Amino acid sequence: MPLLLTRRSALLCTVPATALVYPTLAAPAWQPLFDGKSLDGWRATGQARWSIEDGHLVGRQGPQGEAGDLFTTAEWTDFEVRCVWRMKWPGNSGLWFRVAGPRTGYQADFLDQPSHPGVLSGSLYCMGKAFIAENRDAASVKKDGWNNLLVRAEGDRFRITLNGKPVIDVRDTAFPGPGALGFQIHAGNAFTGMEVRVRELSLRTLAPARP
Repeated sequence: MPLLLTRRSALLCTVPATALVYPTLAAPAWQPLFDGKSLDGWRATGQARWSIEDGHLVGRQGPQGEAGDLFTTAEWTDFEVRCVWRMKWPGNSGLWFRVAGPRTGYQADFLDQPSHPGVLSGSLYCMGKAFIAENRDAASVKKDGWNNLLVRAEGDRFRITLNGKPVIDVRDTAFPGPGALGFQIHAGNAFTGMEVRVRELSLRTLAPARP
């Protein structure tokens, strides 16, 4: 009898690892952040004008050249966000993220501004610090067409890809999240006639970054 038990135990121990099936976790799905028909799920501040035109989210200065922002009502901490955008230049706009109140958050800029020569769209701005990382690769920007922006915020690390080119990889701890996403319209005569259009905006959450 002891011998039989020993053989049975040996057989159980020799089951090949390939016979064990472990479940895999699917990556979170991309979720659209606007429906192409309305501004449901968004809130505006300031006097800029926001609308939906031809399925695009559109932002312009107010009647007297005023500024404004448009923010999501939802908030996130760690995520990837895709944005397909274009600008009528000259302009200064961008995609806000981790905005938790006035003068907080980061912005992936949509930028063509004489006061910042060579600092291009895809640069990363931090409230209270100015630019913490600059994109100076002119070949990464489509000034007269649609631009594909990917922002990955994971803990204190921020990566930005513009039109398939990695342009920013930086760390910062100023705003750990959670916070809203949004868009900005700058004030001033220097940007008269500016217009930002967003054709697609979608997000998927990430697991919290490990320390």
